[in-house]
Amino acid sequence: MKSNKNKRLAMLKFNNEQVTVHSVDTKYQGFFKMNEYTLQHKLFSGQQSQTFTREVFERGDAVVVMPYDIKQDKVLLIEQFRAGAIRGEDSPWLLEFIAGMFDDNESPIEVAIREAKEEADITLSADNLQPIMEYLSSPGGMSERIHLYLAHFDSDKVSDGEVYGLLEENEDILLHLVSRTKALELLMQGKITNAATIIGLQWLEMNYQSLFTK
Repeated sequence: MKSNKNKRLAMLKFNNEQVTVHSVDTKYQGFFKMNEYTLQHKLFSGQQSQTFTREVFERGDAVVVMPYDIKQDKVLLIEQFRAGAIRGEDSPWLLEFIAGMFDDNESPIEVAIREAKEEADITLSADNLQPIMEYLSSPGGMSERIHLYLAHFDSDKVSDGEVYGLLEENEDILLHLVSRTKALELLMQGKITNAATIIGLQWLEMNYQSLFTK
């Protein structure tokens, strides 16, 4: 993981040292936050950019957990309502993987374990979790970083069609236990539109055979 990250960084011409943040002004503070950054940065020409502003949606980082049963070649998808999908013509109920944001002082592993229990009643330990990647959701205007994990689990202990989630967080989560090939079929049919789930399933399709040798 670190080796791949170092290779990626070695390809980049600049880093944080070439950015000057003159000010950060909070424009909105609710469940999420919107900050306006006044900044400038070095240009590839060697000159400095003009000072400009960018609004950044400070959503906070999140963890995504892809539960996969190697022995039965099954994945667990969850279905829940997403307000951000209302304006589309398709359903605002999305097929996703388990996911959640960080509480204070939590590590990514701790978030993964907590969310798996809250959203699907799956008991995980650090030994069950394999880091896949970290990526930025929409860095043009949002600071969120996603920590994506593969979770090894026993699908016999999960009941398809069960409903979980925390009432105080307005969660209403339906479980769908499906084969890996069925999940990929749903993806190809355009029935999975959540970015983290798409990335996770594509990674699984490229790597699932190597998991059997570990």
